Amino acid sequence: MPKPLSLSSPRFKNGDLIPIAYTGEGEDISPPLHWENPPAGTKSLALIVEDPDAPDPKKPQRIYCHQILYNIPPGTQTLPEAAEPDVLPPGTRQGLNDFGNMGYGGPMPPIGRHRYFFRLYALDSVLPDLGRPTRADLLKAIDGHVLGQAELVGLYEKTHHRGAGTHPGASA
Repeated sequence: MPKPLSLSSPRFKNGDLIPIAYTGEGEDISPPLHWENPPAGTKSLALIVEDPDAPDPKKPQRIYCHQILYNIPPGTQTLPEAAEPDVLPPGTRQGLNDFGNMGYGGPMPPIGRHRYFFRLYALDSVLPDLGRPTRADLLKAIDGHVLGQAELVGLYEKTHHRGAGTHPGASA
């Protein structure tokens, strides 16, 4: 039986803290990603980075989208650090994140430690040009086309807080 699709980063392990460089408190650049074993028949890959804990992990109200990529060529196995349009694999398209931008917007949670899911989808087709798709648009477009899925979860809690004092429960 073939190994399942897997997703990792050389900068943090699944379930670990995301380094500050990849957050709104740091350089706000996307982390490098690596994947292996796309299923047979994969024609393209899609990536959604999302935070299901917004705005407060104790009372989540929405899923906040940090990045959308689609039509990643099936032979691709990595995205480099700071994957801006000029270094994305040829044919890769970006969607609109919930910051209102194309590309990556790093974690900057208002309160608490949030989980950030990097979800990679192996698709049985190349998607049409979706323009500036939102997370909902992309999920609708890939519905019925997913051959496999992998995820990498990173955690982040702001270390610097505006205003007086520190946030209760902040890690040292």
